[in-house]
Amino acid sequence: MKRMTGKVALITGGAAGIGLKAATIFAEEGATVYALDISDKALAGLADVKLSPEATGKIIGKKVDVSSHADVNKVVDEIHAAEGKIDCLVNNAGITADATLMKMTEEQFDRVIKVNLKGVFLMAQACAAKMTAAGKGSIVNTSSIVGVQGNFGQTNYSAAKAGVIGMTYTWSRELGRKGVRVNAVAPGYTWTEMLATVPEKVIKMLEEKTPMQRLGQPEEVAKLYLFLASDEARFVTGVGLPVDGGWTAQ
Repeated sequence: MKRMTGKVALITGGAAGIGLKAATIFAEEGATVYALDISDKALAGLADVKLSPEATGKIIGKKVDVSSHADVNKVVDEIHAAEGKIDCLVNNAGITADATLMKMTEEQFDRVIKVNLKGVFLMAQACAAKMTAAGKGSIVNTSSIVGVQGNFGQTNYSAAKAGVIGMTYTWSRELGRKGVRVNAVAPGYTWTEMLATVPEKVIKMLEEKTPMQRLGQPEEVAKLYLFLASDEARFVTGVGLPVDGGWTAQ
């Protein structure tokens, strides 16, 4: 039996980048995956995703603004009504709006905090209500090495990702007795759309500074999501796992 057979998984930011890779891998492993995204273009692109003939799961796209309490509760209630359960939530959605402290606007700060921190809170709260009622479930939050070490020009992003780690530890204490596991993944520099506009010399510098001498691939992060979401990690909760090629070990 595949690792996610019969499970219902919600993945935010699930129609592009690491989220799409995760949605594909989860579906290949047997899950009914709801790829939640705010981008109409990305959601339309899900029609082109080809699963292997051996795949026993499926991907269903749904539009949601994770920073909206009403939007989040509506979509979670709809999915729960349709499926009868929610086994796993991967809080993967995230944005950037970079600027140094002296140049960052309040709007830039608020926008990133709303999606990257408040969005994680809202999705977790809505799904935890369903999971605790069932007495089981797994929440996987996406933090970042930037949430541990900070990064030039990313006050808002660093604050949000540090907050995600704090919420993860807190929720693991609150929800563990109710059968719900909560963990965080902290990716290092990974090839996604966010790096598409970064100058080549900066990419080279990041590669050279990474002990493994390369950037991560979306699949390498997605497979850690898969492990933490699956029953293979049934005694793993309250951890923040880096997947960064050794960056934070320096």
